[in-house]
Amino acid sequence: MEFKVSELEREPIDFDLQLAPGSVDLGEEAKQDGNLITSGQAEVLHEHRGPKDIVADIRLRGRFAGKFQVPCARCVEPVDLPLEADFDLIFRPAEADSEAPERSITAPETEIGYYQKDSLLLEDVLREQVLLSLPVRTLCKPDCKGLCPRCGQNRNSQECSCEVGPRDPRWEALAGLRGRIGS
Repeated sequence: MEFKVSELEREPIDFDLQLAPGSVDLGEEAKQDGNLITSGQAEVLHEHRGPKDIVADIRLRGRFAGKFQVPCARCVEPVDLPLEADFDLIFRPAEADSEAPERSITAPETEIGYYQKDSLLLEDVLREQVLLSLPVRTLCKPDCKGLCPRCGQNRNSQECSCEVGPRDPRWEALAGLRGRIGS
């Protein structure tokens, strides 16, 4: 769904959508499992920067909910993850700040996004919000054994026959240290 500034100038636009899997490109980080439900409102806010300098910001308020699959951080098996969150975002035209001199920004200004060509795609906003809502690290279970570093076998489903491996010769000088300290 595309929000155009010219349409939002007339009146705010309410949305209530169910987006099918694949409608929002989440890349390799996650896979959408079922519909992504979203609702909210888009409106224009006029930012007065001077007597004749008015910037049309788009404010997007809403929420999303859906089920996703993310890879386990240890064994890479898919983990089901329900997500839902509220958002209240401001987007400014990209060209509004392009010629501004270099300056430090305030904390609220770090929350401002940018749109191009007088419109904003809801799918782009949802992609960003879903990816930001994902946990940094997800495990299929707290005691996940992960993958064997030698053969790649999932150690949760089957033990592999790989040996622990040869010692690194650089550590040989320290090999008997534990025994010497104990005596």
